[in-house]
Amino acid sequence: MAQRYVRVKTTTGHIYYGKLQLNRTVEVLDAPPWLNGKVTDQVLSESDYHLLAPCAPSKIVAVGKNYADHAAEMGSEVPKEPLIFLKPSSAVIAHLQNIVYPQQSQRVDFEGELALVIGDRTKNCTVEEAKSKIWGYTIANDVTARDLQKKDGQWTRAKGFDTFCPLGPWIVRELTSGARLTTIVNEEQPPKQSTLLSNMVFSPEKLVAYISQIMTLLPGDVILTGTPEGIAPLTVGDTVSIEIESIGTLTNQIEANHGI
Repeated sequence: MAQRYVRVKTTTGHIYYGKLQLNRTVEVLDAPPWLNGKVTDQVLSESDYHLLAPCAPSKIVAVGKNYADHAAEMGSEVPKEPLIFLKPSSAVIAHLQNIVYPQQSQRVDFEGELALVIGDRTKNCTVEEAKSKIWGYTIANDVTARDLQKKDGQWTRAKGFDTFCPLGPWIVRELTSGARLTTIVNEEQPPKQSTLLSNMVFSPEKLVAYISQIMTLLPGDVILTGTPEGIAPLTVGDTVSIEIESIGTLTNQIEANHGI
């Protein structure tokens, strides 16, 4: 099994990056791993911590319609170049944290996606250089208020609500060849989404290179690479699980907005 890198909060309130072991202990690092964090003598037992999102990005750059079948189900053609937008870092939540259904929306969809974690300051890089800029991979849910997306014409509100960017549960350095993404709601089969990551229109390396021509990517920043066909609405109480082979499973439940 590939090494899993996590970000955790201890029962005493301290936040650390670390290496997750098979027995669920965490070897604490002295810095984020993409900043050459080294293993310390501190080891956390499973009862000493809970998982946070595996990184704390300065920004989340997302990509729309990067699978041809999803573009088709949205009633549009595949863009001739990557269609990018931003999600706020305040939207990030961790594995097993709840997605809050906003009062302003009547339709909230899941969007299972591969997420890239940037490891180095990146500006104007080539496709060939981009591979070395991707430090690792995790799973994301680009939660979307679909009715507001259609109403507004641009996507900031629809995709920017607090809790609308689950990330996790951890980061791995490499993906296995032929890795598949699947999204399951309430453990029901068949999956709502199922595709090979290789079906992306623009590869991870092309996305990094393209985005870096526009904005500087910083270590720990996240790129969401797009969702495949199969988006569908969620209701309060639903549990959505997104699995990517060689990474793991990101699971979150939907809760009502209690106006607090």
